Amino acid sequence: MRFSIFHNVGAPGRLHEVATVFDEMRDIATFADQAGYHSIWYTEHHFGHEGFELVPNPVLMGTDIAARTSRIRIGQAANIVTFWNPMRLAEDIAMLDQLSGGRVEVGVGRGLYGREAMNLNPSADPRDQEQNRALFEETLELLRKAWSGEFFAHQGQFHQLPAPGITWDHPLSPSSPEFIGEDGTIAKLRVVPQSLQRPHPPLSQVIDSPRSIESAARSRMNGIFWMPPISELKDRFALYRDTLSEATGTPQQLGAGLSLVRDVYVADTMEQARADFEEALLTSYRWICHWRGLNNLREVGEDISGRELDYDFLAERNLLVGTPDFVAGKVQELQEELNLQDLMLWTTHPGLEHRKAMRSFELFTEKVMPQFAGENA
Repeated sequence: MRFSIFHNVGAPGRLHEVATVFDEMRDIATFADQAGYHSIWYTEHHFGHEGFELVPNPVLMGTDIAARTSRIRIGQAANIVTFWNPMRLAEDIAMLDQLSGGRVEVGVGRGLYGREAMNLNPSADPRDQEQNRALFEETLELLRKAWSGEFFAHQGQFHQLPAPGITWDHPLSPSSPEFIGEDGTIAKLRVVPQSLQRPHPPLSQVIDSPRSIESAARSRMNGIFWMPPISELKDRFALYRDTLSEATGTPQQLGAGLSLVRDVYVADTMEQARADFEEALLTSYRWICHWRGLNNLREVGEDISGRELDYDFLAERNLLVGTPDFVAGKVQELQEELNLQDLMLWTTHPGLEHRKAMRSFELFTEKVMPQFAGENA
C-alpha cells in the first residue's frame, strides 16, 4: 500500500496570516518528502472569503512545493478543468512536470460550487449537469491533444482551436503544412513545453457516482474516492474494476488505479485523538455537508433520515482516528475489504493546531507505516 497526503487548506479566521498558513503547508510537504510518502495533493477553490478553502491554483502551489522537495509526487485533487482555459492548464502542468523532474500527478474535477463556476466560466454552471459534463469531457480531450507533442486542431462545442483567420509570417518560423493551411492562415497549434512524463503525467478523476466511475475507467483514468464507508465503497470499487477490465481487455484487480481519502489523526490515546481532532474535523464536514448532505455517508441499505452530523456518526463510518494500533487496524481493514493500494491522509482540517497535525504525521510515519513495510512504493 502507498501512503499519500491530501492537503485541503482551510484556516477560518486566519486570512490575515495566509503566508504563515502556506509556511505550514511547506512544513508538511517537506516532512512527507523525507518520510517516504508517495504523493501530496492540493485542491482548487475560489472566492473563499470564509477561509475554509484557500488555494485557488494547485498547480502554482505544487510549483512551490516542487522546489522544496526531491522525490514526493505532486498532485491536484483536483484541477477544476471546466474553469480553465485548457491550453493554459496544459502548458502550466507540462511546465510543472519539467520543473519537478517528472513528479506530477494530474487530478481533474468538474466543479461543485455555483459561485465559482458562474464567475470563472458560466458554461460550467453545475445546475446544468449535462452541459457541465460535456464541457468536462471536451476539456479532457483538448488536454490530451495538447500533451501529445503534435500539431493539432480542435473544433468542439466549447472550444475552437486555432482561432480562424490568423496569419503568421516570420522567417524564423518556416511555413509547413502542419502549421499553415493552404489559405495561408494558422491551421494547427503545438503546445510547448511537452511534459517530461510521456505521453503525459498520470491522470486521476475525483469520482463518486456510477456514471463518473464508469467514465473515468473507460478513459483509463485513475480514480479518487473520499466519503463513503466500506460497505458502499465495495460496489464502487468493483464497478471501476469491471469497467476498467472491459476497457483494457485485461482483467484488473480490485483496487487497481484507485485512491481513497480518509480523515486520519493519530495520538497516544483514543481520548486524546478525539479531543484534538473532533472540532476541526466537524468544521470541515459542516462546511461540505451543507452542500452535499449526508447521503454519501450511508451504509448500504441504511436509512439516515433524521440523523445529525456529529463525531460519532462519522467515527462509525469512515474515520481513522485514534492510537497507532487502532489506526493501523483500520488501514488493514481497508486493505482486506477493498484491496486498497493508495491511502490519502487528510489531517489538516481547519482549526487543528499545526504542531498537533505534525505530531500526528510523525506518529503515523513512525508507528503505522512500518506495519505495512515494503508496501509503500
